[in-house]
Amino acid sequence: MFTALKWLGAAYLVYLGVRLWRAGGRLDAGPREASASARKMLGHAFAVTALNPKSITFFVAFLPQFLDPARGLLWQLVVMEATFLVLAFSNAMAAALLATRARSVARDERALRLINRVGASVLIGAGAASLGLRTTQG
Repeated sequence: MFTALKWLGAAYLVYLGVRLWRAGGRLDAGPREASASARKMLGHAFAVTALNPKSITFFVAFLPQFLDPARGLLWQLVVMEATFLVLAFSNAMAAALLATRARSVARDERALRLINRVGASVLIGAGAASLGLRTTQG
């Protein structure tokens, strides 16, 4: 089962790489809703983040090792969640500022073609590399 999943994952990475390579110098982010309000976008971002399996896995698998059973659970969770939110907000803000500065690059067809080709090569390489990885059982 794992081998089949590995092959499917590798094929998907190669597929994404080929699509990105063929995009050339276009930036096709899909349809945009011109009338989306800030509240609607914020609600959508919150829902996507809150339901993200990576975030849930992080909190379930990683967070408990930092909890002290001798102390109150609620206060520890509040402190850790507040820390996480501050770091997540800082990360999102940095990404937004970087995206604002990168706007001119996104309008340059030659630069975008280069970025797409590098990204496509990485995806195709990751797909090929994942097929070459061996897993140890034990």
